[in-house]
Amino acid sequence: MRFSTLALAISALSASFVQTASAQTTMRISVSTAQNSHQGVAIDTLAKEVEKRTNGRYKIQTFYSGSLGAEREATEAVQLGTQDLTWTSTGPIPNFVPETKIFDVPFLFRDYAHARAVLDGPIGQDMLKKFEPKGFKALAWGENGFRHMTNNKRPVVNPEDLRGLKLRTMENPVHIQAYKGFGIIPTPMAFTEVFTAMQQGTVDGQENPLSVIVANKFEQVQKHLSLTGHVYSPGVFLMNKGVFDKLAPADQQAFLEAAKVAAKANRDRVDADEKVAVADLRGKGMQVVDKIDKSKYQTTLTPVFAEFEKQFGKANLDKIRDFK
Repeated sequence: MRFSTLALAISALSASFVQTASAQTTMRISVSTAQNSHQGVAIDTLAKEVEKRTNGRYKIQTFYSGSLGAEREATEAVQLGTQDLTWTSTGPIPNFVPETKIFDVPFLFRDYAHARAVLDGPIGQDMLKKFEPKGFKALAWGENGFRHMTNNKRPVVNPEDLRGLKLRTMENPVHIQAYKGFGIIPTPMAFTEVFTAMQQGTVDGQENPLSVIVANKFEQVQKHLSLTGHVYSPGVFLMNKGVFDKLAPADQQAFLEAAKVAAKANRDRVDADEKVAVADLRGKGMQVVDKIDKSKYQTTLTPVFAEFEKQFGKANLDKIRDFK
């Protein structure tokens, strides 16, 4: 009887294990930067929170440094359903959801508090809904940060110093239009190719937030950094809409809540990076211009801003600019 009871117990335990194992669903999420970065923190936190909130029924595998493809390829894969999730900057997003272009207008946001309030408020939350007809469930806004210029040619103090510089830009039509207004020769390129392009002199430089510059060791291939803060760069957690729709309502809520926690962790890392990045980069040999008269840069873009007002509507731009 003892043997029989033991056998039944083992059988029941095995059946329970098989049931638990078979009930676990594994998904994949990717970012274009290294694990030790604000983007890596974003997806690591999402994975941890989802697994915790679903009692291990959903496990998210995390991939870094563009190992599943650059941002545009990863976004396409999520749209097609060959990849479940990704975290991406808004670089390639206007190619999928054109309405998001407005957030990439230069000098639109005053500071981090303003940008985060807009994205977390009705303007940003309404924009997340625009992703759904395109095959995405946008779980939450994350953050790349305010973008700054680096190059190997000369210090950039005034906007005229940018003329003739060949800079890598994101595959974003708003950025490209604005940078042409500065006299830059914009060179759209996947982020995964940028380090090598600067190392080989294919481009003179690039523009990115401090978190990205530090995480990707751009000081090894760039001499000059100017804290222009010309564009705020959001990020977004994207999930294939079909996959999301198949989740039970409680699990859908778990993913949404996990994304909010991950977005906060992502922003906290950006804040932490911003506090130490300039001193760190100077210590590694970069020459940093930290006194920038942004009004000169805005004046230079006056003709471009007029075009943006036609494209997006002055009222829509002012709604964001004036949001409190």
